[in-house]
Amino acid sequence: MPIPQAAGAERVRFRIGTVSDDPLRMEGLITLLSPIADLLPMSPTDVLRDTELTMVLIDATEQILALMAAYRRARPGLRLLVFGESTDPRFIGQVVAAGAKGYLSHLASAEEITMAVQVIADGSIWAPRKVLASLIDSYSPGETTSMSAVKFTPRERELLQLLVAGHSNREIASRMKLTPRTVQTMVSRLLVKVGVGNRVALTVRVLERMLIG
Repeated sequence: MPIPQAAGAERVRFRIGTVSDDPLRMEGLITLLSPIADLLPMSPTDVLRDTELTMVLIDATEQILALMAAYRRARPGLRLLVFGESTDPRFIGQVVAAGAKGYLSHLASAEEITMAVQVIADGSIWAPRKVLASLIDSYSPGETTSMSAVKFTPRERELLQLLVAGHSNREIASRMKLTPRTVQTMVSRLLVKVGVGNRVALTVRVLERMLIG
């Protein structure tokens, strides 16, 4: 599924490594993501040698947490997107808490996969909302801003609705007819206003308190 772009925006291609023992799945991902990314089948050690990678798609195996820990130590800025059979929120939460930027079921649709890659590349996290909600304390401990005191402008409410729906900064910019830099600035101000430290916590707070309802 093609990713929406703002008029006149230059398309950025991603260099993504794939670590999987399922060649058919990787072939499908390469075909699906070819409009926006160069996918490179790799061994686990190849990932550490390629300094140009922006993201890695990994199949969940029994060693997934240990592998992620190794990548996090060697390449802390590398974004990890895990694919797995499990739909158990506890397992997904464990994977995200261990440092994955996203988790997708093997049964995820083409739209979900494309959106997840875009959202993760844009600096956010992709996971079921119930999983994000369960991680709110670990992502932003001790935050006690009173939600009843928070007021939003109409444009802030519009941005929050798009953010909660899972749209990336580029997509929000296109829909709101703003530049990605302006959207980034607005998100930063909302983090301060709500009293949280990142987009994940902001999204969960909005969902929990229905701030935009």
